[in-house]
Amino acid sequence: MTGLPDPPQPHGGNLQAAARRLGCRPDQLLDASASLVPFGPPPRLRRLLHRALGTDLRDYPDREYGGLCGAIAAWHGLDPAMVLPGNGAAELFTWAARDAAACGLSLLPAPGFADYRRALDCWGGAWRTLPLPLDWCGPGPTDWPLAEAAIATAVTTGRPAVLWLTNPHNPTGQLWSRASLQPLLERFALVIVDEAFLPLVPAGEDQSLVPLLPAHPNLVVIRSLTKLFSIAGLRLGYALGGAERLARWATWRDPWPVNGLAAAAGQVLMADQAGLRRWQRRVQHWVAGEGPWLMARLAAVPGLEPLPSAANYLLVRSTPAAVSLQPLRLALERQHRILVRDCRSFEGLGENWLRIAVQSRAGNRRLLGALRRFNRGR
Repeated sequence: MTGLPDPPQPHGGNLQAAARRLGCRPDQLLDASASLVPFGPPPRLRRLLHRALGTDLRDYPDREYGGLCGAIAAWHGLDPAMVLPGNGAAELFTWAARDAAACGLSLLPAPGFADYRRALDCWGGAWRTLPLPLDWCGPGPTDWPLAEAAIATAVTTGRPAVLWLTNPHNPTGQLWSRASLQPLLERFALVIVDEAFLPLVPAGEDQSLVPLLPAHPNLVVIRSLTKLFSIAGLRLGYALGGAERLARWATWRDPWPVNGLAAAAGQVLMADQAGLRRWQRRVQHWVAGEGPWLMARLAAVPGLEPLPSAANYLLVRSTPAAVSLQPLRLALERQHRILVRDCRSFEGLGENWLRIAVQSRAGNRRLLGALRRFNRGR
């Protein structure tokens, strides 16, 4: 299908633009294009932000973010010098890319998140795609699917120096085991691992590379609080890595990249370890139940094939594979006010793929009802 009315967007969750385009209010939209927890943020966060409207708005933030770094470090069992908060994970990708561009050629598994390419292009960084297989069994954890031969095939000249990973992978939802990823740390001068969705995955922390950081100064792990707490508007993420590397990144940035409200929220949420564990259990219980429930029902929809996922989103392809899913995506938007992720911005995917974020049970039923009505109308 060609001549589509809208170009592919590199991110989901643009509610204001979608509402303007559709002539409705943002709160009338069901957003299955952004993979956020549907029942957040926690009530205690709302109370905190109300109290923080005093000094945390008036005063400049602590330039060292000492309290926030200390809370994050304590949660992960690291030295606070190994923590760098950021204005969302996206800001931290920019500095990771500056480091990567200086190291040499980056390998980007494809399909993959377009923001890594955006960040590398900021610094003229060289990159190549590393094609991933688009068939796998079960949600994982599974072994990293590519051998050294696949890496060599992707690069005809030179030795790639940097590998970018997302675990669980975006957009496929594959969860790779720590044991299968650890050997890659000996292969590359720099390994950047995006674990934004890992805290949402049942038993996902067992596969985190964070415990490997003290022994591997070439490893950086980037996390986001956006997904876990449903606070995309606050923009808060953090990088974990070698103290010297992160101190260098800090010299490249604006003086106060994290605003006072976000810093206060992050410090309270991460310092309350018992509360954080309870929240994670609630989120993971939702993912463990609602994800398979939605996948089973999507599999019964004619023309759709959802693939196994460990995360709170499902990658869906058309059956037959040559059929475009763009008419379905546009009908969901225009007729039902439901947004799903257009996968045309993921290299290696195209019009016959969609990514659907898991919702609450009510939201999932709304989506399934719209899919049934679309099929009846064809």
